[in-house]
Amino acid sequence: QVQLVESGGGLVQAGGSLTLACAASGRSFSNYALGWFRRAPGKEREFVAAINWSGTATYYIESVQGRFTISRDNAKNTAYLQMNSLKLEDTALYYCAADWLSRFYPSQLPSEYDYWGQGTQVTVSS
Repeated sequence: QVQLVESGGGLVQAGGSLTLACAASGRSFSNYALGWFRRAPGKEREFVAAINWSGTATYYIESVQGRFTISRDNAKNTAYLQMNSLKLEDTALYYCAADWLSRFYPSQLPSEYDYWGQGTQVTVSS
């Protein structure tokens, strides 16, 4: 079992920045790929970014490429999502998720992830 807790969400003006954190406990954090997903009101949950077990490979949805950066610190059992140049359309509930099977090449499919946090709300205002 892996327990995940997100933090760092909040209200920010368009163009601003936030850094989300995903703190893990339980089984060895470094054995898992980590993904960030989001669900905007009235929309399906969508992939945002993912990082492999060692932090050497990262993946992003096109709409956040160049604005968001995913990283991890295995010594601290924590993953991060640095979000810059935030846009109104980035408003959503953000979740982190962990998966063991795709630890080398993280999946973009929510169904592939075994463990999920409760989410942290990000609201971007004009």
